Amino acid sequence: MTSTVDPRLAAQQIVAGLTGPGGPFELGREEVLGSPVAVFTSRARALHELLAESVQHGDRTYIATADRRITFAEHGRLVASLAEELRSTYGIKPGDRVAIAAANSPEWIAAFWATVSIGAISVGFNAWWSPRELAYGLEHAQPALVVADAKRAAALRDSGVRVLTVEDDLPRLGSLHPDAPLPQADVAEDDPAVILYTSGTSGRPKGATHSHRNLCSVVEYHRLNDAILAAFGDPTDPRDRSYLLALPLFHIASLHNLAVPRLATGSKIALHEGAFDVDRVMRLVEAERVTNWGAVPTMASRLLEHDLSAYDTSSLSAFALASAPSSVQFKERLRSGLPFASSLVDSYGLTESCTAVAVATPMDLAESPGTLGRPIIGVELEVRDADDRLAPVGVEGEICVRSAFNMLGYWGDEKATRAAFRGDRWLHTGDIGTRDEQGRISLSSRRSDLIIRGGENVYPAEIEAVLTEHPDVVECLVMGIDHPDLGQEVAVVVVPAEGAAGAAGLEDELASYAAAELAYYKVPTHWRFSSQPLPRNATGKVVRAAVKP
Repeated sequence: MTSTVDPRLAAQQIVAGLTGPGGPFELGREEVLGSPVAVFTSRARALHELLAESVQHGDRTYIATADRRITFAEHGRLVASLAEELRSTYGIKPGDRVAIAAANSPEWIAAFWATVSIGAISVGFNAWWSPRELAYGLEHAQPALVVADAKRAAALRDSGVRVLTVEDDLPRLGSLHPDAPLPQADVAEDDPAVILYTSGTSGRPKGATHSHRNLCSVVEYHRLNDAILAAFGDPTDPRDRSYLLALPLFHIASLHNLAVPRLATGSKIALHEGAFDVDRVMRLVEAERVTNWGAVPTMASRLLEHDLSAYDTSSLSAFALASAPSSVQFKERLRSGLPFASSLVDSYGLTESCTAVAVATPMDLAESPGTLGRPIIGVELEVRDADDRLAPVGVEGEICVRSAFNMLGYWGDEKATRAAFRGDRWLHTGDIGTRDEQGRISLSSRRSDLIIRGGENVYPAEIEAVLTEHPDVVECLVMGIDHPDLGQEVAVVVVPAEGAAGAAGLEDELASYAAAELAYYKVPTHWRFSSQPLPRNATGKVVRAAVKP
Protein backbone atom coordinates (compact mmCIF):
# COMPACT_ATOMS: atom_id res chain seq x y z
CA MET A 1 0.00 0.00 0.00
CA THR A 2 1.46 3.38 -0.99
CA SER A 3 0.77 6.75 0.53
CA THR A 4 0.81 10.00 -1.37
CA VAL A 5 2.29 13.06 0.30
CA ASP A 6 0.58 16.34 -0.56
CA PRO A 7 3.53 18.50 -1.70
CA ARG A 8 1.69 21.71 -0.79
CA LEU A 9 1.03 20.49 2.76
CA ALA A 10 4.62 19.29 3.03
CA ALA A 11 5.87 22.72 1.94
CA GLN A 12 3.64 24.45 4.48
CA GLN A 13 5.01 22.23 7.25
CA ILE A 14 8.59 22.89 6.18
CA VAL A 15 8.05 26.65 6.01
CA ALA A 16 6.31 26.64 9.39
CA GLY A 17 9.31 24.91 10.94
CA LEU A 18 11.78 27.31 9.37
CA THR A 19 9.86 30.52 10.11
CA GLY A 20 8.11 29.60 13.35
CA PRO A 21 9.32 30.37 16.91
CA GLY A 22 12.92 29.32 17.32
CA GLY A 23 13.34 28.57 13.60
CA PRO A 24 16.39 29.84 11.70
CA PHE A 25 14.16 32.22 9.73
CA GLU A 26 11.74 33.09 12.52
CA LEU A 27 9.18 35.69 11.56
CA GLY A 28 8.07 38.26 14.11
CA ARG A 29 6.20 41.54 13.98
CA GLU A 30 7.87 44.87 14.65
CA GLU A 31 7.06 48.54 14.24
CA VAL A 32 8.53 49.69 10.93
CA LEU A 33 8.10 53.39 10.26
CA GLY A 34 5.19 53.44 12.69
CA SER A 35 3.30 50.39 11.43
CA PRO A 36 3.34 46.68 12.38
CA VAL A 37 5.21 44.68 9.75
CA ALA A 38 6.36 41.04 9.54
CA VAL A 39 10.15 40.82 9.84
CA PHE A 40 12.83 38.14 9.96
CA THR A 41 14.00 38.35 13.58
CA SER A 42 17.52 37.18 12.70
CA ARG A 43 18.86 39.45 9.99
CA ALA A 44 21.64 41.84 9.12
CA ARG A 45 20.86 45.44 10.03
CA ALA A 46 23.04 47.12 7.41
CA LEU A 47 24.52 46.19 4.05
CA HIS A 48 28.13 46.55 5.19
CA GLU A 49 27.50 43.55 7.47
CA LEU A 50 26.82 41.40 4.41
CA LEU A 51 30.03 42.58 2.78
CA ALA A 52 32.02 41.72 5.91
CA GLU A 53 30.52 38.22 6.00
CA SER A 54 31.16 37.61 2.30
CA VAL A 55 34.95 37.41 2.53
CA GLN A 56 34.61 34.08 4.37
CA HIS A 57 33.88 32.60 0.93
CA GLY A 58 37.47 33.41 0.01
CA ASP A 59 38.63 32.03 -3.30
CA ARG A 60 35.20 31.01 -4.52
CA THR A 61 34.07 32.96 -7.57
CA TYR A 62 31.61 35.78 -6.94
CA ILE A 63 31.46 37.24 -10.47
CA ALA A 64 32.32 35.46 -13.71
CA THR A 65 32.11 37.13 -17.10
CA ALA A 66 33.08 35.80 -20.52
CA ASP A 67 36.69 36.80 -19.86
CA ARG A 68 37.11 37.57 -16.14
CA ARG A 69 36.70 35.94 -12.74
CA ILE A 70 36.55 37.81 -9.42
CA THR A 71 36.60 35.89 -6.15
CA PHE A 72 34.84 36.98 -2.97
CA ALA A 73 38.21 37.85 -1.43
CA GLU A 74 39.25 39.91 -4.46
CA HIS A 75 35.90 41.66 -4.48
CA GLY A 76 36.28 42.52 -0.79
CA ARG A 77 39.70 44.09 -1.37
CA LEU A 78 38.45 46.01 -4.42
CA VAL A 79 35.45 47.39 -2.53
CA ALA A 80 37.54 48.31 0.52
CA SER A 81 39.98 50.30 -1.59
CA LEU A 82 37.19 52.04 -3.52
CA ALA A 83 35.37 52.88 -0.29
CA GLU A 84 38.55 54.38 1.18
CA GLU A 85 38.96 56.59 -1.89
CA LEU A 86 35.30 57.64 -1.89
CA ARG A 87 35.62 58.80 1.70
CA SER A 88 39.13 60.23 1.85
CA THR A 89 39.70 61.65 -1.63
CA TYR A 90 36.17 62.46 -2.76
CA GLY A 91 34.66 63.32 0.63
CA ILE A 92 31.61 61.07 0.28
CA LYS A 93 29.65 61.01 3.55
CA PRO A 94 26.67 58.99 4.80
CA GLY A 95 23.55 60.17 3.01
CA ASP A 96 25.43 61.50 -0.03
CA ARG A 97 24.29 60.13 -3.37
CA VAL A 98 26.66 58.31 -5.70
CA ALA A 99 25.03 57.64 -9.06
CA ILE A 100 26.00 54.80 -11.37
CA ALA A 101 25.37 55.44 -15.06
CA ALA A 102 26.80 52.44 -16.84
CA ALA A 103 26.14 49.15 -18.58
CA ASN A 104 26.56 45.94 -16.58
CA SER A 105 30.08 45.16 -15.39
CA PRO A 106 31.86 43.86 -12.27
CA GLU A 107 32.85 47.48 -11.58
CA TRP A 108 29.16 48.46 -11.42
CA ILE A 109 28.67 45.93 -8.60
CA ALA A 110 31.85 46.98 -6.77
CA ALA A 111 30.87 50.66 -6.96
CA PHE A 112 27.48 49.78 -5.48
CA TRP A 113 28.98 47.92 -2.52
CA ALA A 114 31.58 50.60 -1.87
CA THR A 115 28.85 53.24 -1.79
CA VAL A 116 26.30 51.55 0.44
CA SER A 117 28.93 50.17 2.81
CA ILE A 118 30.01 53.68 3.85
CA GLY A 119 26.42 54.79 4.41
CA ALA A 120 26.06 56.70 1.14
CA ILE A 121 23.15 56.12 -1.22
CA SER A 122 23.69 54.27 -4.50
CA VAL A 123 21.58 55.71 -7.33
CA GLY A 124 21.09 53.45 -10.34
CA PHE A 125 20.59 55.55 -13.45
CA ASN A 126 18.99 53.82 -16.42
CA ALA A 127 21.87 53.17 -18.81
CA TRP A 128 19.53 53.71 -21.78
CA TRP A 129 18.50 57.21 -20.75
CA SER A 130 18.84 59.99 -23.29
CA PRO A 131 20.91 63.10 -22.39
CA ARG A 132 17.66 64.83 -21.42
CA GLU A 133 16.71 62.02 -19.04
CA LEU A 134 20.23 61.85 -17.64
CA ALA A 135 20.10 65.58 -16.93
CA TYR A 136 16.83 65.05 -15.08
CA GLY A 137 18.43 62.30 -12.97
CA LEU A 138 21.28 64.62 -11.98
CA GLU A 139 18.85 67.38 -11.06
CA HIS A 140 16.60 65.03 -9.12
CA ALA A 141 19.11 62.91 -7.17
CA GLN A 142 21.79 65.62 -6.86
CA PRO A 143 24.64 63.10 -6.69
CA ALA A 144 27.96 64.16 -5.23
CA LEU A 145 29.67 61.84 -7.70
CA VAL A 146 28.78 59.76 -10.77
CA VAL A 147 30.39 56.47 -11.75
CA ALA A 148 30.00 56.15 -15.52
CA ASP A 149 31.25 54.04 -18.39
CA ALA A 150 32.86 55.75 -21.37
CA LYS A 151 29.61 56.20 -23.28
CA ARG A 152 27.76 57.81 -20.40
CA ALA A 153 30.83 59.77 -19.25
CA ALA A 154 30.91 61.51 -22.62
CA ALA A 155 27.31 62.62 -22.14
CA LEU A 156 28.20 63.95 -18.66
CA ARG A 157 31.25 65.94 -19.79
CA ASP A 158 29.57 69.33 -19.43
CA SER A 159 27.30 68.46 -16.49
CA GLY A 160 29.50 69.99 -13.80
CA VAL A 161 29.34 66.81 -11.69
CA ARG A 162 32.44 64.80 -10.76
CA VAL A 163 32.71 61.60 -12.80
CA LEU A 164 34.71 58.43 -12.19
CA THR A 165 35.04 56.15 -15.21
CA VAL A 166 34.39 52.44 -15.10
CA GLU A 167 37.16 51.64 -17.56
CA ASP A 168 40.02 53.71 -16.08
CA ASP A 169 39.29 55.27 -12.69
CA LEU A 170 37.69 52.35 -10.87
CA PRO A 171 40.45 49.78 -11.60
CA ARG A 172 43.06 52.35 -10.51
CA LEU A 173 41.25 53.39 -7.33
CA GLY A 174 40.44 49.78 -6.52
CA SER A 175 44.13 48.92 -6.36
CA LEU A 176 45.40 51.92 -4.35
CA HIS A 177 44.68 50.49 -0.89
CA PRO A 178 45.12 46.69 -1.04
CA ASP A 179 45.20 46.42 2.77
CA ALA A 180 42.32 48.78 3.54
CA PRO A 181 39.84 47.47 6.12
CA LEU A 182 36.37 46.54 4.96
CA PRO A 183 34.14 49.62 5.11
CA GLN A 184 31.34 50.14 7.59
CA ALA A 185 29.07 52.97 8.65
CA ASP A 186 26.80 53.97 11.51
CA VAL A 187 23.45 53.67 9.74
CA ALA A 188 19.94 52.80 10.89
CA GLU A 189 17.95 50.01 9.27
CA ASP A 190 15.49 52.42 7.73
CA ASP A 191 18.10 54.78 6.36
CA PRO A 192 18.03 54.96 2.55
CA ALA A 193 20.58 52.81 0.72
CA VAL A 194 19.46 52.70 -2.93
CA ILE A 195 17.44 54.76 -5.37
CA LEU A 196 16.19 53.09 -8.55
CA TYR A 197 14.05 54.89 -11.10
CA THR A 198 10.68 53.78 -12.33
CA SER A 199 9.06 55.56 -15.27
CA GLY A 200 6.73 58.26 -14.02
CA THR A 201 2.97 58.10 -14.47
CA SER A 202 2.95 61.91 -14.53
CA GLY A 203 5.69 62.24 -17.12
CA ARG A 204 8.85 62.16 -14.99
CA PRO A 205 10.74 59.14 -13.60
CA LYS A 206 10.27 58.57 -9.87
CA GLY A 207 13.09 57.47 -7.59
CA ALA A 208 11.97 54.45 -5.59
CA THR A 209 14.04 54.63 -2.40
CA HIS A 210 15.07 51.40 -0.70
CA SER A 211 16.49 51.04 2.79
CA HIS A 212 19.09 48.80 4.37
CA ARG A 213 16.17 46.94 5.95
CA ASN A 214 14.59 46.39 2.53
CA LEU A 215 17.66 44.80 0.99
CA CYS A 216 18.69 42.81 4.07
CA SER A 217 15.14 41.42 4.19
CA VAL A 218 15.38 40.38 0.55
CA VAL A 219 18.59 38.53 1.40
CA GLU A 220 16.84 36.56 4.15
CA TYR A 221 14.03 35.67 1.74
CA HIS A 222 16.56 34.18 -0.69
CA ARG A 223 18.38 32.36 2.12
CA LEU A 224 15.05 30.93 3.21
CA ASN A 225 14.39 29.66 -0.33
CA ASP A 226 17.74 27.82 -0.21
CA ALA A 227 16.77 26.30 3.15
CA ILE A 228 13.40 25.15 1.78
CA LEU A 229 15.13 23.41 -1.14
CA ALA A 230 17.49 21.68 1.30
CA ALA A 231 14.56 20.59 3.47
CA PHE A 232 12.92 19.04 0.39
CA GLY A 233 16.07 16.99 -0.16
CA ASP A 234 18.08 19.08 -2.61
CA PRO A 235 21.70 18.27 -1.66
CA THR A 236 23.18 21.24 -3.53
CA ASP A 237 25.26 23.60 -1.42
CA PRO A 238 23.95 27.13 -2.19
CA ARG A 239 27.57 28.14 -2.83
CA ASP A 240 27.65 25.70 -5.73
CA ARG A 241 24.77 27.36 -7.56
CA SER A 242 25.47 29.64 -10.50
CA TYR A 243 23.05 32.47 -11.36
CA LEU A 244 22.84 34.11 -14.76
CA LEU A 245 22.68 37.91 -14.55
CA ALA A 246 21.58 39.20 -17.95
CA LEU A 247 19.15 41.98 -16.99
CA PRO A 248 20.38 45.52 -16.24
CA LEU A 249 21.78 46.17 -12.77
CA PHE A 250 19.59 49.26 -12.43
CA HIS A 251 16.64 46.83 -12.01
CA ILE A 252 15.65 45.08 -8.78
CA ALA A 253 15.78 41.73 -10.60
CA SER A 254 19.54 41.94 -11.06
CA LEU A 255 20.66 44.16 -8.18
CA HIS A 256 18.38 43.37 -5.23
CA ASN A 257 17.66 39.77 -6.19
CA LEU A 258 20.99 38.64 -7.65
CA ALA A 259 24.04 40.78 -6.92
CA VAL A 260 23.11 41.43 -3.29
CA PRO A 261 21.81 38.04 -2.06
CA ARG A 262 24.44 36.04 -3.94
CA LEU A 263 27.20 37.94 -2.15
CA ALA A 264 25.51 36.82 1.07
CA THR A 265 25.03 33.17 0.08
CA GLY A 266 28.45 32.67 -1.50
CA SER A 267 26.93 31.79 -4.87
CA LYS A 268 28.39 32.65 -8.26
CA ILE A 269 27.01 35.28 -10.61
CA ALA A 270 27.54 34.62 -14.31
CA LEU A 271 27.43 38.22 -15.54
CA HIS A 272 26.54 38.82 -19.17
CA GLU A 273 27.97 42.09 -20.49
CA GLY A 274 26.54 43.95 -23.47
CA ALA A 275 23.26 43.61 -25.32
CA PHE A 276 21.36 40.33 -25.06
CA ASP A 277 22.72 37.91 -27.64
CA VAL A 278 21.49 34.33 -27.54
CA ASP A 279 24.74 32.70 -28.64
CA ARG A 280 26.93 34.72 -26.27
CA VAL A 281 24.57 34.14 -23.37
CA MET A 282 24.34 30.41 -24.03
CA ARG A 283 28.13 30.14 -24.18
CA LEU A 284 28.25 31.78 -20.75
CA VAL A 285 25.55 29.42 -19.44
CA GLU A 286 27.58 26.47 -20.67
CA ALA A 287 30.97 27.71 -19.49
CA GLU A 288 29.80 28.70 -16.00
CA ARG A 289 27.43 25.77 -15.52
CA VAL A 290 24.54 28.12 -14.80
CA THR A 291 21.89 26.53 -12.58
CA ASN A 292 19.39 29.41 -12.18
CA TRP A 293 18.06 31.84 -14.78
CA GLY A 294 15.36 34.48 -14.40
CA ALA A 295 14.40 35.87 -17.82
CA VAL A 296 11.97 38.43 -19.17
CA PRO A 297 9.55 37.00 -21.76
CA THR A 298 11.37 38.76 -24.61
CA MET A 299 14.59 36.90 -23.80
CA ALA A 300 12.71 33.62 -23.52
CA SER A 301 11.02 34.26 -26.88
CA ARG A 302 14.39 34.73 -28.56
CA LEU A 303 15.60 31.44 -27.09
CA LEU A 304 12.68 29.69 -28.75
CA GLU A 305 13.76 31.08 -32.12
CA HIS A 306 17.26 29.60 -31.81
CA ASP A 307 18.55 26.08 -32.18
CA LEU A 308 20.04 25.46 -28.72
CA SER A 309 21.04 21.87 -29.37
CA ALA A 310 24.71 22.83 -29.74
CA TYR A 311 24.85 24.01 -26.12
CA ASP A 312 25.08 21.96 -22.95
CA THR A 313 22.21 23.19 -20.78
CA SER A 314 22.17 20.22 -18.42
CA SER A 315 23.23 22.39 -15.48
CA LEU A 316 20.08 24.55 -15.70
CA SER A 317 17.66 23.36 -13.05
CA ALA A 318 15.60 26.52 -12.45
CA PHE A 319 14.13 28.78 -15.12
CA ALA A 320 11.72 31.57 -14.21
CA LEU A 321 9.87 34.42 -15.88
CA ALA A 322 9.84 37.88 -14.33
CA SER A 323 9.39 41.61 -14.99
CA ALA A 324 6.63 41.39 -17.62
CA PRO A 325 3.34 39.53 -18.18
CA SER A 326 3.19 36.50 -20.45
CA SER A 327 0.32 34.45 -21.81
CA VAL A 328 -0.64 30.90 -20.91
CA GLN A 329 0.09 29.89 -24.51
CA PHE A 330 3.57 31.39 -24.36
CA LYS A 331 4.39 29.50 -21.16
CA GLU A 332 3.30 26.27 -22.82
CA ARG A 333 5.57 27.01 -25.79
CA LEU A 334 8.46 27.47 -23.38
CA ARG A 335 7.78 24.19 -21.59
CA SER A 336 7.65 22.26 -24.85
CA GLY A 337 10.42 24.16 -26.65
CA LEU A 338 13.10 24.64 -24.00
CA PRO A 339 14.55 21.57 -22.26
CA PHE A 340 15.23 23.56 -19.07
CA ALA A 341 11.75 25.16 -18.81
CA SER A 342 9.74 22.06 -17.91
CA SER A 343 9.34 23.32 -14.31
CA LEU A 344 8.66 26.93 -15.23
CA VAL A 345 8.03 29.49 -12.46
CA ASP A 346 6.32 32.88 -12.87
CA SER A 347 6.20 35.86 -10.53
CA TYR A 348 4.79 39.32 -9.91
CA GLY A 349 6.66 42.24 -8.42
CA LEU A 350 7.51 45.89 -8.93
CA THR A 351 10.39 48.26 -8.26
CA GLU A 352 8.58 49.58 -5.20
CA SER A 353 8.36 46.09 -3.63
CA CYS A 354 12.12 45.32 -3.98
CA THR A 355 11.49 41.65 -4.68
CA ALA A 356 8.63 39.42 -5.81
CA VAL A 357 5.21 40.10 -4.32
CA ALA A 358 3.92 36.67 -5.40
CA VAL A 359 5.38 33.56 -7.03
CA ALA A 360 3.58 30.89 -9.05
CA THR A 361 5.08 27.42 -8.71
CA PRO A 362 4.78 24.79 -11.46
CA MET A 363 1.91 23.29 -9.46
CA ASP A 364 0.13 26.66 -9.29
CA LEU A 365 0.50 27.14 -13.04
CA ALA A 366 -0.83 23.63 -13.71
CA GLU A 367 -3.89 24.18 -11.52
CA SER A 368 -4.55 27.79 -12.53
CA PRO A 369 -2.66 28.58 -15.78
CA GLY A 370 -3.11 32.37 -15.66
CA THR A 371 -2.12 32.83 -12.04
CA LEU A 372 0.85 34.73 -10.62
CA GLY A 373 0.77 32.62 -7.49
CA ARG A 374 0.62 33.28 -3.78
CA PRO A 375 2.26 36.07 -1.79
CA ILE A 376 5.82 35.22 -0.82
CA ILE A 377 6.75 34.70 2.82
CA GLY A 378 6.69 37.97 4.72
CA VAL A 379 4.24 39.69 2.36
CA GLU A 380 0.67 40.58 3.33
CA LEU A 381 -1.53 41.04 0.26
CA GLU A 382 -5.07 42.32 -0.10
CA VAL A 383 -7.26 43.08 -3.12
CA ARG A 384 -9.24 46.23 -2.30
CA ASP A 385 -12.27 47.86 -3.90
CA ALA A 386 -12.76 51.51 -4.82
CA ASP A 387 -13.64 52.31 -1.19
CA ASP A 388 -10.37 50.75 0.00
CA ARG A 389 -12.21 47.78 1.50
CA LEU A 390 -11.32 44.13 1.08
CA ALA A 391 -12.77 42.81 -2.17
CA PRO A 392 -14.47 39.38 -2.18
CA VAL A 393 -12.75 36.39 -3.73
CA GLY A 394 -12.85 36.61 -7.52
CA VAL A 395 -13.82 40.30 -7.58
CA GLU A 396 -11.42 42.76 -9.21
CA GLY A 397 -9.70 45.40 -7.12
CA GLU A 398 -6.39 47.11 -6.52
CA ILE A 399 -3.55 44.93 -5.28
CA CYS A 400 -2.18 46.29 -1.99
CA VAL A 401 0.81 44.84 -0.16
CA ARG A 402 2.62 45.34 3.13
CA SER A 403 6.03 43.93 4.01
CA ALA A 404 9.53 44.70 5.19
CA PHE A 405 10.50 44.64 1.50
CA ASN A 406 8.42 47.69 0.56
CA MET A 407 10.36 50.81 -0.38
CA LEU A 408 10.62 53.82 1.93
CA GLY A 409 8.93 56.02 -0.67
CA TYR A 410 9.80 58.18 -3.66
CA TRP A 411 12.90 60.33 -3.34
CA GLY A 412 12.01 63.99 -3.01
CA ASP A 413 8.33 63.40 -3.77
CA GLU A 414 6.18 63.38 -0.64
CA LYS A 415 2.97 63.72 -2.65
CA ALA A 416 3.66 60.55 -4.65
CA THR A 417 4.77 58.74 -1.50
CA ARG A 418 1.54 59.63 0.31
CA ALA A 419 -0.46 58.41 -2.68
CA ALA A 420 1.39 55.09 -2.63
CA PHE A 421 1.19 54.52 1.15
CA ARG A 422 -2.23 55.50 2.42
CA GLY A 423 -2.11 53.96 5.89
CA ASP A 424 -0.20 51.44 8.02
CA ARG A 425 2.53 51.01 5.36
CA TRP A 426 0.18 49.34 2.83
CA LEU A 427 1.57 49.95 -0.64
CA HIS A 428 -1.13 50.65 -3.21
CA THR A 429 0.38 49.21 -6.38
CA GLY A 430 -2.10 50.66 -8.88
CA ASP A 431 -2.34 47.18 -10.40
CA ILE A 432 -5.76 45.58 -10.79
CA GLY A 433 -6.34 41.92 -10.11
CA THR A 434 -8.30 39.19 -8.34
CA ARG A 435 -7.60 36.60 -5.68
CA ASP A 436 -8.92 33.04 -5.78
CA GLU A 437 -9.99 30.66 -2.99
CA GLN A 438 -6.41 29.38 -2.71
CA GLY A 439 -5.02 32.86 -2.13
CA ARG A 440 -3.48 33.06 -5.60
CA ILE A 441 -3.59 36.34 -7.50
CA SER A 442 -4.21 37.04 -11.17
CA LEU A 443 -3.54 40.37 -12.83
CA SER A 444 -6.17 42.15 -14.93
CA SER A 445 -4.18 45.28 -15.80
CA ARG A 446 -1.01 46.95 -14.63
CA ARG A 447 -1.04 50.58 -13.62
CA SER A 448 -3.78 51.36 -16.10
CA ASP A 449 -1.85 52.61 -19.13
CA LEU A 450 1.52 50.99 -18.48
CA ILE A 451 3.35 49.60 -21.54
CA ILE A 452 5.87 46.82 -20.91
CA ARG A 453 8.25 46.64 -23.85
CA GLY A 454 10.81 43.86 -23.60
CA GLY A 455 10.64 43.98 -19.80
CA GLU A 456 11.05 47.76 -19.61
CA ASN A 457 8.24 49.83 -18.10
CA VAL A 458 7.05 52.67 -20.34
CA TYR A 459 4.49 55.20 -19.15
CA PRO A 460 2.57 57.03 -21.90
CA ALA A 461 2.50 60.31 -19.95
CA GLU A 462 6.28 60.66 -20.15
CA ILE A 463 6.31 60.29 -23.95
CA GLU A 464 3.24 62.47 -24.41
CA ALA A 465 4.90 65.23 -22.39
CA VAL A 466 7.90 65.19 -24.75
CA LEU A 467 5.95 65.04 -28.02
CA THR A 468 3.57 67.85 -27.09
CA GLU A 469 6.58 70.14 -26.66
CA HIS A 470 7.09 69.92 -30.42
CA PRO A 471 5.49 72.90 -32.23
CA ASP A 472 3.84 70.65 -34.84
CA VAL A 473 1.90 68.65 -32.23
CA VAL A 474 -1.40 69.91 -30.84
CA GLU A 475 -2.04 66.80 -28.73
CA CYS A 476 -1.23 63.12 -28.74
CA LEU A 477 -2.02 59.86 -27.01
CA VAL A 478 0.47 57.03 -26.48
CA MET A 479 -0.56 53.40 -25.99
CA GLY A 480 0.86 49.91 -26.17
CA ILE A 481 0.10 47.47 -28.99
CA ASP A 482 0.95 43.77 -29.16
CA HIS A 483 4.32 42.70 -30.51
CA PRO A 484 5.33 39.04 -31.07
CA ASP A 485 8.84 39.42 -29.66
CA LEU A 486 8.77 42.39 -27.29
CA GLY A 487 5.34 41.74 -25.81
CA GLN A 488 4.29 45.31 -26.56
CA GLU A 489 5.58 48.20 -28.61
CA VAL A 490 4.87 51.91 -28.32
CA ALA A 491 2.18 53.41 -30.55
CA VAL A 492 1.01 57.01 -30.73
CA VAL A 493 -1.92 58.92 -32.21
CA VAL A 494 -0.94 62.50 -33.07
CA VAL A 495 -3.17 65.47 -33.81
CA PRO A 496 -0.80 67.72 -35.81
CA ALA A 497 -0.82 71.50 -35.83
CA GLU A 498 -2.24 73.34 -38.80
CA GLY A 499 0.36 73.69 -41.50
CA ALA A 500 2.50 70.81 -40.26
CA ALA A 501 4.27 68.55 -42.75
CA GLY A 502 2.50 65.57 -44.27
CA ALA A 503 2.25 62.32 -42.33
CA ALA A 504 5.43 60.71 -43.70
CA GLY A 505 7.61 63.76 -43.18
CA LEU A 506 6.12 64.53 -39.77
CA GLU A 507 6.61 60.96 -38.59
CA ASP A 508 10.32 61.12 -39.44
CA GLU A 509 10.63 64.53 -37.77
CA LEU A 510 8.84 63.48 -34.57
CA ALA A 511 10.64 60.14 -34.35
CA SER A 512 14.02 61.89 -34.55
CA TYR A 513 12.86 64.48 -32.04
CA ALA A 514 11.70 61.79 -29.59
CA ALA A 515 14.91 59.79 -30.05
CA ALA A 516 16.93 62.82 -28.96
CA GLU A 517 14.85 63.25 -25.81
CA LEU A 518 13.97 59.73 -24.69
CA ALA A 519 15.55 56.32 -24.17
CA TYR A 520 15.34 54.35 -27.40
CA TYR A 521 12.76 51.87 -26.11
CA LYS A 522 10.31 54.72 -25.39
CA VAL A 523 10.34 56.10 -28.94
CA PRO A 524 7.08 55.19 -30.75
CA THR A 525 7.41 52.75 -33.62
CA HIS A 526 3.77 52.87 -34.71
CA TRP A 527 2.36 56.29 -35.70
CA ARG A 528 -1.11 57.46 -36.68
CA PHE A 529 -2.05 61.04 -37.53
CA SER A 530 -5.58 62.32 -37.01
CA SER A 531 -7.25 65.53 -38.12
CA GLN A 532 -9.85 65.13 -35.36
CA PRO A 533 -9.28 66.20 -31.72
CA LEU A 534 -8.87 63.41 -29.19
CA PRO A 535 -12.18 62.45 -27.50
CA ARG A 536 -12.55 63.87 -23.99
CA ASN A 537 -14.99 63.41 -21.14
CA ALA A 538 -16.85 66.06 -19.17
CA THR A 539 -13.83 66.79 -17.00
CA GLY A 540 -11.57 67.29 -20.03
CA LYS A 541 -9.67 64.01 -19.72
CA VAL A 542 -8.96 62.01 -22.86
CA VAL A 543 -11.13 58.90 -23.14
CA ARG A 544 -8.25 56.54 -23.85
CA ALA A 545 -10.45 53.53 -24.50
CA ALA A 546 -12.12 55.36 -27.40
CA VAL A 547 -8.81 55.92 -29.25
CA LYS A 548 -7.57 53.22 -31.58
CA PRO A 549 -3.93 52.94 -32.73
